Amino acid sequence: MLGFQWQRLFPLALIAFVAACGSSRGPKAVVTSPTHAVAPAPEAARPAPVIQVVEDPVVTLINTSEQHFKAGQTELEQGHVEAAKHEFDRAVNVLLESPYGGRTEPRIREHFDRLVDRISTYEVRALATGDGFTEKKYEAASIDELLALSLTLGTPSAAPELKDAVRSDLQTANHDIEIPLNARVLAYVELFQGRLHDFIEEGMKRGSRYLPMIQGVFRAEGLPLDLAFVPLVESAFKPNALSRAKAKGVWQFMTGTALENGLRRDWYIDERSDPEKATVAAAKYLHTLSKMFDGDWHLALASYNGGPGRLQRETREYVPMILAAMVIARNPSQYGFDFEPETGPEIDTVTLARPVDLRRVAEWTDTSIDHIQALNPELRRWTTPVKDKKYQLKVPAGTAAIVNAKLSDTPAADLASLKYYTVKRGETLLTIARKLRVSKADLAEANYLRATAGVAAGQKLMVPHEASVLLASGAERPAPATEARTTVTQSGQLARAAAISNRVRTNYEVRRGDTLASVARLFKTTIASLKTWNPRLADNRLTAGQRLTVYRLTN
Repeated sequence: MLGFQWQRLFPLALIAFVAACGSSRGPKAVVTSPTHAVAPAPEAARPAPVIQVVEDPVVTLINTSEQHFKAGQTELEQGHVEAAKHEFDRAVNVLLESPYGGRTEPRIREHFDRLVDRISTYEVRALATGDGFTEKKYEAASIDELLALSLTLGTPSAAPELKDAVRSDLQTANHDIEIPLNARVLAYVELFQGRLHDFIEEGMKRGSRYLPMIQGVFRAEGLPLDLAFVPLVESAFKPNALSRAKAKGVWQFMTGTALENGLRRDWYIDERSDPEKATVAAAKYLHTLSKMFDGDWHLALASYNGGPGRLQRETREYVPMILAAMVIARNPSQYGFDFEPETGPEIDTVTLARPVDLRRVAEWTDTSIDHIQALNPELRRWTTPVKDKKYQLKVPAGTAAIVNAKLSDTPAADLASLKYYTVKRGETLLTIARKLRVSKADLAEANYLRATAGVAAGQKLMVPHEASVLLASGAERPAPATEARTTVTQSGQLARAAAISNRVRTNYEVRRGDTLASVARLFKTTIASLKTWNPRLADNRLTAGQRLTVYRLTN
């Protein structure tokens, strides 16, 4: 509920029509046909009054403003920051541009104050939850939970009918990896079709979109096709699966193994999360393990899970678990699984000559940021790599022409949320990181540098944080995502309105190390609001002992 006071509608009653009557100056006129005489008509029944309802213009104005605000919420949820900014601005401007202004009419004033406060809340929440350079979230890998569950499984005796069904499958399914009919394999078949039925079915359904590609790669490499079902246990075919040991992707590669097998990993990209690239690397790695163990795929699988050096200390449960998954995945209906296979999304590919914010692409293609990320799972953040001049970005089918047109029409400075810092004499990565309040490791990796690397005066460094608007005056133009966070408080009158709504004026004495960003976070407001409340702030620098006017929230 918005808590607005709704004014009653004002009906306007129209005067009722009265039936025609005779004139006092003459007799009534009677209309007759040539052949029929018509008796005088009785007096017509009085018609019901016609009432015209006119909506209160103030209510209409508030409704229009609220519609724009809700539209902005929807756009923001989709990652469409520019569209959200536009809708939030319209929500405010329809009030400011009306004959009433923003604060003269009591009901509009109440709505206006609540509106500014709600938009400000979105802004503060965005600052608190990260930005376009924050690494995306990952899902827990299934292998951790399955191995933990295996410790409590024991070795129950499988029902005779299950044993018969598996024996029949092994005789007819033509597996290309030997699967023994032993108690451990049967125990996992029973577990997968029982307690873990829904989990396994969901994994097989998700995997059906990748299996043709995986089997095609393995067939070309001469690998057993049964190996295509390893991800069912490792990750449930989730590209963003991350284990406790930091293995990642459909094939659950550790970083070192991924690099050894040709996968790229840096601050912008982690190809372990790309199913196709990771499958090529998995084929290479499985070939290596096969040679290491003279074609013994049971040993190779055990090593795949634990690594050659840990083969004797782990994986007692892993191999029979994988073999049970192979049995079920080859003949799902035999074990009570029924699902419609999925197909991967149709895509176009766009070549990027410079970094682009994925939120821009989501807006241009009229889809969500989540969908663009799903099409490009290797991207760790909301921006494409800075130094790649020919990065291949996947977009929804039929949208490549639109994206290319937008790329041509949009200034380079507006394509990505990037800010740069020019190194001064005597500065190091550590001092710069402290100055900009970013991680030294992130600063180095975002600029393709080693953490121990030196920097030279005049060198430009990309600042891996959208809070880089805290840079001193003279820095490059703020990026679009940053602008979206100062949607309405860029206007002085709106910042003052926010100060009035649920806030109390107070003074704050600046302490050593304070920045506008840290003060804004402390009082749950924005840098733009602080500047509006303190007009003498010429730039972003604060000095210890300086006194700021701040409006703190009362609740």
